[in-house]
Amino acid sequence: MNRRDFIKNTSAATAGVTILNFPVFGKNAPSNKVVLAVMGVNSRGAYLAECFSSLPNVEIAYLCDVEEKAIANGLKPFAGKPRQPAVVKDIRKLVAQKDFDALVIAAPDHWHAPAALLGVANGKHVYVEKPCGHNPHEGELLVQAMKKYPKQLIEMGNQRRSFPNLTEAVRLVKEEGIIGNAYFGKSWYANNRKSIGIGKKIPVPSTLDFDLWQGPAPRRAYQDNLVHYNWHWFWHWGTSETCNNGTHEIDCCRWFLGVDYPTKVASAGGRYAFKDDWQTPDTQVATFEFGDNKSITWEGRSCNIFPVEGAGRGFIIYGDKGTLVNGGNDDYKILDYNNKLIKEVKNNTKNDANNAVSASGNLDFYHFNNFINSIRGETTLTSPINEGHKSNLLCHLANISQRTGRTLHCDPQNGHILNDKEAMKLWGRDYEKGWEPKV
Repeated sequence: MNRRDFIKNTSAATAGVTILNFPVFGKNAPSNKVVLAVMGVNSRGAYLAECFSSLPNVEIAYLCDVEEKAIANGLKPFAGKPRQPAVVKDIRKLVAQKDFDALVIAAPDHWHAPAALLGVANGKHVYVEKPCGHNPHEGELLVQAMKKYPKQLIEMGNQRRSFPNLTEAVRLVKEEGIIGNAYFGKSWYANNRKSIGIGKKIPVPSTLDFDLWQGPAPRRAYQDNLVHYNWHWFWHWGTSETCNNGTHEIDCCRWFLGVDYPTKVASAGGRYAFKDDWQTPDTQVATFEFGDNKSITWEGRSCNIFPVEGAGRGFIIYGDKGTLVNGGNDDYKILDYNNKLIKEVKNNTKNDANNAVSASGNLDFYHFNNFINSIRGETTLTSPINEGHKSNLLCHLANISQRTGRTLHCDPQNGHILNDKEAMKLWGRDYEKGWEPKV
């Protein structure tokens, strides 16, 4: 489905909506618009702002960023439009505004959970891109916030949960047993990222408010290979390729297998391709066991783009009567026990595994629409934060195993690491004084 057709179809589906069935800003206005603010608009956030604004009866009231070039980029899609979003650099001031309904977060990873918590505490619904937290503790805080503020919705941006073909495939696997007992999921991601070099400590550019950029993270000196994207590869601000991209396919494996928290997690890998400031692995193979019944693996290669099954990203679900293969998009094929193709569903949306703005193209609109229609009370979230956290936790546990060099044994009730105090130190993090996130 192309973008024009998607907007046309969603417009028709929502044409009869005239009154929202619970209080949001603008309830009595003729337009009944859902009004949003977007935080972090250098890249993905600018795309989110443009996409959400094109949905029926949705308006972007605010953009929030701390760098002037990013702000200019975020404003580009609104040039010539009737309403120009106002810019508020400080998220603490933004969430205090009363004239918008929901906060969309695409800032760096260390800001995801703290900003989401500020949003819900101030009466806002929240759409937070993956990962939903910089560490496992932050994911747990978001689940606590979901319970404390039940009127505020919190959805994670693992978009595949809203893809219609994958949703049907899950039904075939879990309800109809089309591949029998599904017991093993294999997932992967490949890219050809270049070296980030050795950074130099330099004065903070005049265009950047680095204090606000760091926010909850303890203060570090500025260096010239950090902003805008390379922060992903520093543990202080980022969460590695595992949380950056692995979240999607690992989540799909967990979804198809119907598992929650693991009993054992192990990881192998390292920074192999270059000798530079990059701290997180560029090559990582993680395994997740769920008792003695099911398991998941993830292979991440940030610096070697050779595909698996012809795709740069995707997953395979193995059962005792067959196999389901996904090529990274809203597609799948199912083979029987003898590898005979018995069903194939294709999608004509172009898939670019290495597109940092939108790897799955206009398929993202299904997830955006799910969030907006859930706010309107017309449907329910496909990825509420209590589910998003479980998948994100697997990625964090893989990173903790990698950093400690040990296999982790976990409590299957909540994923907590058992009998390893050193590993549990990485369950949370230190915060800049006065910036500690709380529920």
